[in-house]
Amino acid sequence: MRIASYLHQGRRRCGVVEDTVVRALPDGIAPVDAVGVRPVGPAVPLADVRLLPPVQPPTVRDFVTFEEHVEGVRRSVDGASGVPDAWYEAPVFYFTNPYAVIGPYDDVPMPPGSRLFDFELEVAAVIGRAGRDLTPEQAREHIVGYTVLNDWSARDLQSAEMKVGLGPCKGKDTATTLGPYLVTADELEPYRDADGFFRLALTAAVNGEVVGRDLLSHMSWTFEEMAAYASRGTYVMPGDVLGSGTCGNGGCLAELWGRRGDRTPPPLQPGDTVTLTVEGLGSVSNTVVAGAAPVPLPTARRRPRTRP
Repeated sequence: MRIASYLHQGRRRCGVVEDTVVRALPDGIAPVDAVGVRPVGPAVPLADVRLLPPVQPPTVRDFVTFEEHVEGVRRSVDGASGVPDAWYEAPVFYFTNPYAVIGPYDDVPMPPGSRLFDFELEVAAVIGRAGRDLTPEQAREHIVGYTVLNDWSARDLQSAEMKVGLGPCKGKDTATTLGPYLVTADELEPYRDADGFFRLALTAAVNGEVVGRDLLSHMSWTFEEMAAYASRGTYVMPGDVLGSGTCGNGGCLAELWGRRGDRTPPPLQPGDTVTLTVEGLGSVSNTVVAGAAPVPLPTARRRPRTRP
């Protein structure tokens, strides 16, 4: 199944996509609960609806599972070379902003104060039922489906905040694209290889020019292993999003900058359109627009350290 969230005639609906039409599911059915539910609405052309993010996640965990990406971006953002030894020990992640999730064709504003704006081509798994301390084998039954994810990144803000030993935070806070649909897990099984990875072609284009190509099977951990790690000592809940991390070979501009030693292609500017395509999942395409100016704040006040 391909499950869409959309607006039609002023109403927010959840429905099943069939070729070029969508048919509404019964009222009250959430996307993660839609597997096996029969549509009740008439066929509506996709051209007549506005696609929304397929899920509104309570949390978004973004992992870093592509070694090639880590190597290139580290050189660009941190000025360091190679891959940290600790990266190989576990599928690490950070929490990003669930309130910043946008739809597959929405405009994305420039982050306030940023001049080095970037995209990141990822695939996300969506949790369908709660679990805690899962094994990878158990975790497979907790993943309801997959969608395309664009982790928009303000590289200059990210670089500054990570020097403090925190982040990424504001560098990732403006937008995260999800879409175009939630594709149920069974749809991707034909792409799974013997090691448990999905052999899906990934393509990134800016203004129609392809800048990156990779395979999802170049991940170093499976989604089941990621879900198991996310659930260690805590819960994963329905609707939670687990991002794969950015693919290599041009999955973002910063990786290319790190490898080439200059900012080619240039950072994104208002008017640029980024299109990310994943085999079996579809495409998202967002245009960058001008954002708000940063609200001025003072620098830190140096305080006396004398004590009474």
